[in-house]
Amino acid sequence: MYQASIPVLINRLNALSQVLAKAEENAAARKIDPNVFLSARLAPDMLTLTQQVQIASDNAKGIASRLAGREIPSYEDNEASFAELQERIAKTVRYLESFAPADIDGSEERPVEMRLRGGLVKFAGQQYLLNFGLANFYFHVVAAYAILRHNGVPLGKADFIGSI
Repeated sequence: MYQASIPVLINRLNALSQVLAKAEENAAARKIDPNVFLSARLAPDMLTLTQQVQIASDNAKGIASRLAGREIPSYEDNEASFAELQERIAKTVRYLESFAPADIDGSEERPVEMRLRGGLVKFAGQQYLLNFGLANFYFHVVAAYAILRHNGVPLGKADFIGSI
């Protein structure tokens, strides 16, 4: 459970950090106000780039915390620049690095309960990780990547995948 969660989350967050760095460089090179990228969305009813990054961070710390039976730390969601989003990602990675394999391994059957729009949902740990937690996390990381790609930032699959 640890290997399927913590290293995966850290790798994706580090790749997202690199994608954001490329976006910031691209905005400067093209003389685009960074807020254009930060407030961009793929569709009118979707969240902005900033919100996608915030939610990816929330999902990562939520996955680790729920599997370990810890309280999920709360962040303010007040980031308004690439630098602040980078700090949020770094803070989330530091939090994930505080987990040891013993904190997560054996959580396959740990009860995980979440309030979603449809009400209370109950999972076993492995079901939560594989069928909800990682899927939701990846959704927001992919949305952030897609927003930037859609706005002309030269990104490729290697940028999304990051270091292996």
